[in-house]
Amino acid sequence: MADRVKEMDVVRKSLVQDTLDLQMSVARLVKDNKMLADKLDDQEGRARRNNTIVLNSVNGSSVTEFILLGLSDDPGLKVILFILILLLYIFTFLGNFITMVIVLCSSHLQAPMYFFLAQLSFLDLSFSNVFSPKILADLVSKKKTISLYGCFTQVYFFASCASTEFFLLAVMAYDRYVAICSPLLYTIMMRRSICVRLTSASYIGGFLHSLIHVGCLFRLSFCGPDVINHFGCDYPVLLKLSCTDILINDLVRFGLSALVVASSLLVIFFSYSHIVVTILRIRTTAGRRRAASTCISHFTSVFLFCGSCFFMEMLPNSSSSEQRYKEIALIPTLIIPALNPLIYSLRNNEVKEALRKILYQETDFH
Repeated sequence: MADRVKEMDVVRKSLVQDTLDLQMSVARLVKDNKMLADKLDDQEGRARRNNTIVLNSVNGSSVTEFILLGLSDDPGLKVILFILILLLYIFTFLGNFITMVIVLCSSHLQAPMYFFLAQLSFLDLSFSNVFSPKILADLVSKKKTISLYGCFTQVYFFASCASTEFFLLAVMAYDRYVAICSPLLYTIMMRRSICVRLTSASYIGGFLHSLIHVGCLFRLSFCGPDVINHFGCDYPVLLKLSCTDILINDLVRFGLSALVVASSLLVIFFSYSHIVVTILRIRTTAGRRRAASTCISHFTSVFLFCGSCFFMEMLPNSSSSEQRYKEIALIPTLIIPALNPLIYSLRNNEVKEALRKILYQETDFH
């Protein structure tokens, strides 16, 4: 009987031990499964993050943002530049906004010339907003970066404004040609519907030109370096940073830019050559002066804008010319939009008279 009890006790202990071993095995199995699940989740999360980086980049680019060197790293100079650019930005905004208000509110400024002037003011206002806010922010910030898509957006609006301004300057030259060379047909050839169509065509042409440029950027990969020696993103600068073949981009850029510039300058040259011939045929000195005065402001804008763009394109592709390129780029992006209101208003008595009447009306109202 005692042997029977002892045998049962041994069996019971064996069962308890087997149960403990089974529980430990199950616990190890659960732990291994949990570790495997955590590892799979970690790999899945890493893959998801990598896919996100690839999707957020362009064509698998490893660079997702760029560092802008800006205008200067000197703290004292940065303060001076901030004040100057801020004043220039405010002056640009007020000058172009006031010009648009004058043209819209004055019944005496409804001629096609002033309609195009209002469009130019709107375009200059948009031009200044492409770079000025970012420049001001970078001058007071330690982190001067811009995302890849933000860089492409800046390129798009800069190219849109630049090409649209080329087209609009050509339209304004054609307007002066009709006004001086065919004054009797001016009201018919430059009626409001035609002015709207010409302006719309300028905007559409500029936007399409820029859209093709930016579309070509999406085929490029950017693997480094990620430093841009500029105060903003520009198409030629981005091409230098690409780690893929840029031959197609160069061909598209050269072909489209040549088409925009050549067609615009051809219209401007044709218009002004006929204007000069017509002015020389005017017998009286007063008549010549009056006809020429309506063209001087526009010709000055054409000379400044086209001249600065020409010098930017003619600079050699070297590191020593990057600083000069950056300085010349300030002319069409910041300086010309501020100068155009002065160029067109100071030499135009009708604009000054309309502004004077608006100010007097406000004074009488108060």
